[in-house]
Amino acid sequence: MNQLVEFASSHPLLVLGVVAAGLAVLFNELRIQSQGLGSLTPAEAVQLINSGAAVLDIRDANEFANAHLIDSKNVAPDGIASHKNLKTNKPVLLVCDSGAKSAKALVVLRKAGHANTFSLKGGLAAWQQENLPVEAA
Repeated sequence: MNQLVEFASSHPLLVLGVVAAGLAVLFNELRIQSQGLGSLTPAEAVQLINSGAAVLDIRDANEFANAHLIDSKNVAPDGIASHKNLKTNKPVLLVCDSGAKSAKALVVLRKAGHANTFSLKGGLAAWQQENLPVEAA
C-alpha cells in the first residue's frame, strides 16, 4: 500500500489520467445504458403496438413511401415534439432506418417529459429482418 501511495505522489499526472479515463468509460456506459431503457426490440415493439401505441416514423417522406410499419405516421424529426400523439398518455414508438435517429429523438422527448415514448432498436432494418409486415404508400 505504501508503494501505491509513493507512486501516486511521484506521478500525479499519470494517476490523474488513469482516473479521468476510468470516469470517461463509466460516463459512456451510463449514457449508453440510459438510451437503451427506451429502446424496444421488434418483438417488444409488436406488443406495444398491439396495446394501442402510435407509431411515428421520423424518416424522410421518400423513404417512408418505400416501406413503413403498418398504420405509422410520417413526422419530421424537428416537428415531433409538437405531435398530437405526444399530448396524450398513449404510448408512442419512434422508428427510423437503423434506430440511431429515433434513439436521439427519444432522448430529447424523454428530457422534455414524454416518458411514454420508445424507440425501435435497429429501426426498420431490424423490423424487416424479423420478417414483420411493412406497407408502401
